[in-house]
Amino acid sequence: MTTPGFRPTHVVPGYGIPAWQAPDPARPTVPLDPLLPVQLVERRGDWAYVLCANGWSAWVDGRHLIAVPQDPPAPDSPLTRAADPRPLLARADETLARYRAAVEELAGGGLDGEAFRGRTRGLRIGVVVDGEHVWLYDAQHGRWVYADGTRLSTYATDEAPRATADSPGHAPTQVVTPDGS
Repeated sequence: MTTPGFRPTHVVPGYGIPAWQAPDPARPTVPLDPLLPVQLVERRGDWAYVLCANGWSAWVDGRHLIAVPQDPPAPDSPLTRAADPRPLLARADETLARYRAAVEELAGGGLDGEAFRGRTRGLRIGVVVDGEHVWLYDAQHGRWVYADGTRLSTYATDEAPRATADSPGHAPTQVVTPDGS
């Protein structure tokens, strides 16, 4: 059952995510279900306070939330610039070219296994392209991002969530029953 007037901004990843009563790893609550629509209410560092379609609210690692497409701007609304995926695509291309060159040298006998490992040490790349959609690993920031051709949004990250010290807090998560009590 969806809360009336609810408009999701994100969806929980397909594997679900842990949730907390407060932005504190010591206060876990029930994990959020896979693909549950949520509305981002507040960010505190990597923590995100979300309102769920079923009326629950909780703190989650906001870097794992998947942004849902929003309606395009109205004709009289100003356009806003989003992160450009081209620099990350260029870094992925350069990393792949360096790896390809090392493989060619290894296959041609110009490198032995130890030299190949040395040449490729530290290279990290991840790219999944599915039509207009692309998922890129941003090794510089330790995160996976999703791009639709024009903008980037963080899909998943390598780090645990952390809070900023100057953010005001919300009350802990409360269970809401279907009758609203």
